[in-house]
Amino acid sequence: MGTVEMAELKFIEKVAERAGVPEDQAASLTEATLRTLAERLTAGEADDLPAHLPDQFRAWLIKFQEPAPDFPLDEFVRRVTERADVDRDVAERGIVAVMDCTHDAVMNEEFDDIISQLPHEFEELLRPAMRRR
Repeated sequence: MGTVEMAELKFIEKVAERAGVPEDQAASLTEATLRTLAERLTAGEADDLPAHLPDQFRAWLIKFQEPAPDFPLDEFVRRVTERADVDRDVAERGIVAVMDCTHDAVMNEEFDDIISQLPHEFEELLRPAMRRR
């Protein structure tokens, strides 16, 4: 197994552990969350993120629409729920886990830039993960 595949596997393993889900579900949650995040971020921020994450995740972070649509947390969760084919509770735990692992991969300032583009309710959802830091 190459270094790139290993990085992806470790990210997925961390998401699975933090969300309390099996690794195959963690992979689906990771893809769904990153795709939805890319939709919600401006192109500049979405373009910066792949440099910090495993290469296999790059395709999920491609912007297809600019400017970024302004949708609330509820819509973010709905999209992740649908894409990952999970219930809302699992989607929320997955979003928190993916964002927490993303925070591990990027500098605090860059993560703050990401969070600043998301609805205020997003901070509330991520607060338990942020407290652990």
